[in-house]
Amino acid sequence: MNNLSRIKHIICIASGKGGVGKSTTTINLAVALQQQGFKVGLLDADIYGPSQPTMLGVRSGTRPEIVDKQYMRPIMACGLETNSMGYLVEGSTAMVWRAPMIVGAFNQMLKFTLWSELDYLLIDMPPGTGDIQLSLSQSVSLTGAVIVTTPQDVALLDARKGIEMFRKVNVPLLGVVENMGVHICSSCGHAEAIFGEGGGEQLANDYGVHVIGSLPLDLSIREHTDAGRPILLAQPDGPVASAYHALARRLVSQVAELAAASKSAPNISVSDD
Repeated sequence: MNNLSRIKHIICIASGKGGVGKSTTTINLAVALQQQGFKVGLLDADIYGPSQPTMLGVRSGTRPEIVDKQYMRPIMACGLETNSMGYLVEGSTAMVWRAPMIVGAFNQMLKFTLWSELDYLLIDMPPGTGDIQLSLSQSVSLTGAVIVTTPQDVALLDARKGIEMFRKVNVPLLGVVENMGVHICSSCGHAEAIFGEGGGEQLANDYGVHVIGSLPLDLSIREHTDAGRPILLAQPDGPVASAYHALARRLVSQVAELAAASKSAPNISVSDD
């Protein structure tokens, strides 16, 4: 049974380093796509530190239903089909596994989850450029990758490594998301670029892609994420939700442009004539 054949687009959301808000961005992007009418799945690929169940508000101890002793039904949360190592082990369990075990667990969750006919499957990648990233890019036909970074110089350096990795394995880069760009003071309204500014734009320009999302540094994002209720559900009409919806629309547009470009590429045939 090839469960991935029913998925139109598989997109990995990656970062060069941890702490840039990649998982929070992935969840809110997934919810935004779902609210815009798409059928969306979400796979938490961080085996060592799965965070999606908590962010999605899934009750501790929830386990996927096992079918035919090998397949897993995805857990529905926030309108999304989801799976995560966090559903399979206790939250306090340390995953002291070597690389082959980690890759095996990831591939099992990806390929043995009974995904339905999805428009998008977003894969929340672990930070860095390790075994899971290579295994995914070599074994699955990916639509593309999105790189999440902050404007901070250190984060941008690591984001470049992530972009270079995807380029080496021929995974299209759909765009850069600059997270925690501007903080607006809730008391006086002063806007300040705490982590610097212009870094995401420069990174995108260097690699010939677009900044498809610019997200604020906002306390409410963290508060609602920690409470297990993404801000698009908690404050659907607020400015932060609007930023995530804009990101979702740009992602859809980039996927459509990529598909159109691949169809228009010339088909060259060689004969003996």
